[in-house]
Amino acid sequence: MARGFELFFAISLLLALLGLCKGSTIGVCYGRNADDLPTPDKVAQLVKQHNIKYLRIYDSNIQVLKAFANTGVELMIGIPNSDLLPFAQFQSNADSWLKNSILPYYPAAKITYITVGAEVTESTDNSSSLVVPAMQNVFTALKKAGLHKRIKVSSTHSLGVLSRSFPPSAGAFNSSHAHFLKPLLEFLADNQSPFMIDIYPYYAYRDSPNNVSLDYALFQSSSEVIDPNTGLLYTNMFDAQIDSIYFALMALNFRTIKIMVTETGWPSKGSPKEKAATPDNAQIYNTNLIRHVINDSGTPAKRGEELDVYIFSLFNENRKPGLESERNWGLFYPDQTSVYNLDFSGKGVVDMTDSNVTSLNGTTTTWCIASTKASEADLQNALDWACGPGNVDCSAIQPSQPCYEPDTLLSHASFAINSYYQQNGATDIACSFGGNGVKVDKNPSYDNCVYMTAGANKTAATNTTAISSTPSSSTRNEAIAWVPSFLLMTLLPTLLTLKNL
Repeated sequence: MARGFELFFAISLLLALLGLCKGSTIGVCYGRNADDLPTPDKVAQLVKQHNIKYLRIYDSNIQVLKAFANTGVELMIGIPNSDLLPFAQFQSNADSWLKNSILPYYPAAKITYITVGAEVTESTDNSSSLVVPAMQNVFTALKKAGLHKRIKVSSTHSLGVLSRSFPPSAGAFNSSHAHFLKPLLEFLADNQSPFMIDIYPYYAYRDSPNNVSLDYALFQSSSEVIDPNTGLLYTNMFDAQIDSIYFALMALNFRTIKIMVTETGWPSKGSPKEKAATPDNAQIYNTNLIRHVINDSGTPAKRGEELDVYIFSLFNENRKPGLESERNWGLFYPDQTSVYNLDFSGKGVVDMTDSNVTSLNGTTTTWCIASTKASEADLQNALDWACGPGNVDCSAIQPSQPCYEPDTLLSHASFAINSYYQQNGATDIACSFGGNGVKVDKNPSYDNCVYMTAGANKTAATNTTAISSTPSSSTRNEAIAWVPSFLLMTLLPTLLTLKNL
């Protein structure tokens, strides 16, 4: 009996510690509302090439499941709103779907989530009443197959599911959805499934630019928004929207449900009225999002809380209706070339959360970067002047050099403007550039690209201190991953001994 307990304890401890390896993850949504996309086989190659490990599709297309078999990419598949009725009506429909459309390709296709319906509160066909019965039938089908613990069932929602989202502590679900939400939340809590939310700070800025600053939406704000009820400080819209969901859940006493962001992103092109829809802004948002998520910083209300996020979308989709921006959320063009460069791993990125640097005289170090509101002509003029008459060494932003990527005018101009600013005493005048320079107190360095600080001879030492004071996510993840391996080596002899007794 004692030996059995020791064996059980050792295995339980090992499995619990293995769970430390996961951390927050970044995935991508693979929408296919287009008539010019590459074949699923080519898409699978593209996804592997860019080290994308998590992918969301909106149905259970057999060709896609076959293409991603044995790739190791974890798949979130979906049941569209148009298919909810048969799944909700009869258990046999869910059983047949699982048997014929999923099990033949599983586990080669590494399916981990099934979304039942998508943003049903936005639809006009009253399909919300079908979601929970359909979820229950899909769950029962999985349970019959012994997969209910390996594949989680949930449904996605827009932020419109809330009646109030500001301040975050006042977050509340819309009472008109109560009949649908209460049983859904009970299902999620009972089965340890996440609450899936689609979050778009872009829309918050586009629809209310007088109340939401672009920098706040892009994770670039140098100021903070305070929640008057909690005193929590917010530096970006994404965190504020996530916390409004947390508080809405807590208001209904659902405190254990995790949140998963199943869509977020930024368009690279829009109609004339959508001036913020640019490649530079899209790159800034998604780059900062990845850094923020991979660093496991959590949100002000949930510090250190793991958060899985899916970026929308893999491709521009030419058949999507609506404004021009709706067809330009993609990270890639249909010919598989990048709309802009993006590092999906987040490795080697400086933790931007607490990257303020204090100089030897006790003052806070500042940097000067290009304004996101500057026109391309102004950015080019600033870059040309800094690298020419301004005597800035711009070799770091040349091809194959550490600051060349991302290859955008905004990024290159920011590096050059900051170098000029630091070489000229870090004064307000040195940062002006005709109003196109912006002072920040968070280190804009990334990967191997180190931004200068005041006094060129101090740059390396100052920035090395800044970088090493906050371990990168990759270093932290490597350290965490080492622990279970060490424990496995330590516990294995014990397990074998107990087995042989």
